[in-house]
Amino acid sequence: MGLQALTYLVVGLTFAIYIGIAIWARAGSTSEFYAAGGSVHPVLNGMATGADWMSAASFISMAGLIAAFGYGGCLFLMGWTGGYVLLAMLLAPYLRKFGKFTVPSFFSTRYYSKGAGTVGVVCLLIASLTYIIGQMTGVGVAFSRFLGVSNATGIFIGMGIVFMYAVFGGMKGITYTQVAQYCVLILAYTVPAIFISLNLTGNPLPQLGLGSDLVGTDVSLLSKLDQISMDLGFAEYTTNFRGSMLNTFVYTFSLMIGTAGLPHVIMRFFTVPTVKDARSSAGWALVFIAILYTTAPAVAAMAKMNLLTTVNPAIMQGGDITAADAQIVYEERPDWMKRWEVTGLLKFTDKNGDGRIQYYNDKSKDPKFAAAGWAGNELNVNRDIMVLANPEIALLPNWVIALVAAGGLAAALSTAAGLLLAISSAISHDLIKEKLMPDISEKGELMAGKISMACSILVAGYLGLNPPDFAAGTVAIAFGLAASSIFPALMMGIFSKTMNKQGAIAGMLAGIGVTMLYVFAHKGIFFIKGTEFLGVFGGKPSFFFGIEPNAFGAIGALVNFAVAFGVKNMTPAVPEDIAKMVEDVRIPKGSKAVDGAH
Repeated sequence: MGLQALTYLVVGLTFAIYIGIAIWARAGSTSEFYAAGGSVHPVLNGMATGADWMSAASFISMAGLIAAFGYGGCLFLMGWTGGYVLLAMLLAPYLRKFGKFTVPSFFSTRYYSKGAGTVGVVCLLIASLTYIIGQMTGVGVAFSRFLGVSNATGIFIGMGIVFMYAVFGGMKGITYTQVAQYCVLILAYTVPAIFISLNLTGNPLPQLGLGSDLVGTDVSLLSKLDQISMDLGFAEYTTNFRGSMLNTFVYTFSLMIGTAGLPHVIMRFFTVPTVKDARSSAGWALVFIAILYTTAPAVAAMAKMNLLTTVNPAIMQGGDITAADAQIVYEERPDWMKRWEVTGLLKFTDKNGDGRIQYYNDKSKDPKFAAAGWAGNELNVNRDIMVLANPEIALLPNWVIALVAAGGLAAALSTAAGLLLAISSAISHDLIKEKLMPDISEKGELMAGKISMACSILVAGYLGLNPPDFAAGTVAIAFGLAASSIFPALMMGIFSKTMNKQGAIAGMLAGIGVTMLYVFAHKGIFFIKGTEFLGVFGGKPSFFFGIEPNAFGAIGALVNFAVAFGVKNMTPAVPEDIAKMVEDVRIPKGSKAVDGAH
């Protein structure tokens, strides 16, 4: 069976499974729609949490970022993993005990103010909609490459699939669908990694293969990759650093606290019966997440090695990479290059007219490249294709390539569904039920939730088809927005008995406001007399202490904390019953029931 037909078969089977689960797990009440009835087993919830959290960014982009940046790219791995640990230890059990299954509901009750809940809804919508752009983009990329359809058609198909199991199933349908999606995505990620690790190092475990010697040599994979990278004018792979130390620290911290503030992940801990189960499911989720995250560095290094040796076949034999015949002839390029060129994510420009592909760092000052007649790097490889193209580069069987396509789609769709439910819940429960129509019946609220979900899918599809100008790096920006607004308010709500509603509201507005201002100003959206604001002069970025916009969420969080405590000290104290409630939440004695009234 050909690759195209096999891909259609594998992807079609996974979609059939998702839809079948949605039909089986239809939500019949608000409790099932918002929190799966609070009856999900901790192990299954751990798998669903892993799928919910490991988005297209984790599956498709993370290894590509590590491959591109080397050691410095691991800040994404450390930030996202550390953030999940922070969420599991400091937030999830207490929020589960509190009994409110949405973040805005927690804010409304804890800060004794519908205004705090409304601000929470606004912050949630901004962060979630920004995050969902990346998921829909990932769906379009995977569909356009593997199913031979346009990017727009791919997004429409993805919208239809999510509609089938999210609108009808709610959290119940999404949870069990995400269990299936986790199985698909983890197999799709690890199976090719095992094959490639065996091919390169003879070790079936990619985590160990990363530190092993290449087959038939006494040279380690990483040592050879370091040597090749430097020969091509790039920085040494294992020591390459992304920006300044301060920027790396702030970027990592922003991703960490942004992860802990993501509402669609927080909601997962209300689907289990007890606080104990919430802690258990958090532990299981970390195990399931670790399988992919410990594999990612190996996937990145091996993908980089395969790409460089494909373009420069003489490398593995120790030949001179600048020799005239060291690079492959463009007309003889492998089939995987031809397939990815169609997507526009891989481009070749013959700058010196020799018909060969020169792939090197043209910013390097090494004179050997000019002496060899090279006129600049001729191959542009989008880093997002590294995982998806890796099996093709390594010449793995077609069924493995088809499995990777299904895995990439599972990762994007699972997170998109979780985000859409968080958005839908904020609109139907926190706005309509809590504020606009408090007397609405359960049946009416359930219908409002489904309509909100359908509308959210349409908005998400539109953003995927027409991404804003700041779409590059939207995932990191989304984490920054959550870090600067939601995370501080959650932490203060749980661990500070004295934080009042005025402080919390002012802090959230200040945190997300300064972060959005910094991000948008850098993108050239805000201007003052023709000059871009916040240190961007004449189109040349001048970051605040070298901190990138995508990392600014950590600074926004500090602003949030500072403003909140400053305002708190100048406004009336917290009511005694609220202070007692906060103290009770931190005492591990049972939990409130999760039902349609919470």
